[in-house]
Amino acid sequence: MPQGVTLEIKNNAIVVKGPKGELQEVLQRGISVEVKDGQVHVTRKGDDKQTRAFHGLVRSLVANMIEGVTKGFERQLEMVGTGYRVVMQGTTLVLSVGFSHTVDVLQPQGITFIVEGNNKILVKGISKHDVGQIAANIRKIRPPEPYKGKGIKYADEVVRRKAGKAVKAAGAA
Repeated sequence: MPQGVTLEIKNNAIVVKGPKGELQEVLQRGISVEVKDGQVHVTRKGDDKQTRAFHGLVRSLVANMIEGVTKGFERQLEMVGTGYRVVMQGTTLVLSVGFSHTVDVLQPQGITFIVEGNNKILVKGISKHDVGQIAANIRKIRPPEPYKGKGIKYADEVVRRKAGKAVKAAGAA
């Protein structure tokens, strides 16, 4: 565990506090979490398939919570297409993505939107789940299409392009 991070178990929930904020997650049945010598130990009480799966899940959730309250998470989106642009108006993201109207996305609590240029969006926050979900919701407004690649895509996403319509030979009838 890094310096400045505390982990507590309250009412069957894990609470992690750090410099960037506080996160909490419900502890799964059959799993126990404790801190010894600055390390987090996740142990399971049984050995059935469900408990083993929860063991890995809780270990991963605790690691993500610790990383979130120390460094935070971010997801970058890019808009590709003629006339596609994004603007911040207060805490609202205003997207122009080829519809007859603009699409407004409200900034939820704990999430920060940063607009770079007029076609890049950075979603930042301390919860990996929330950052990923908000980024996926924004992408879902206009997902990239396979013919011209227009739409909203993740910065590291590769859009597989398809060939357009095949043209018949001139002499064939």
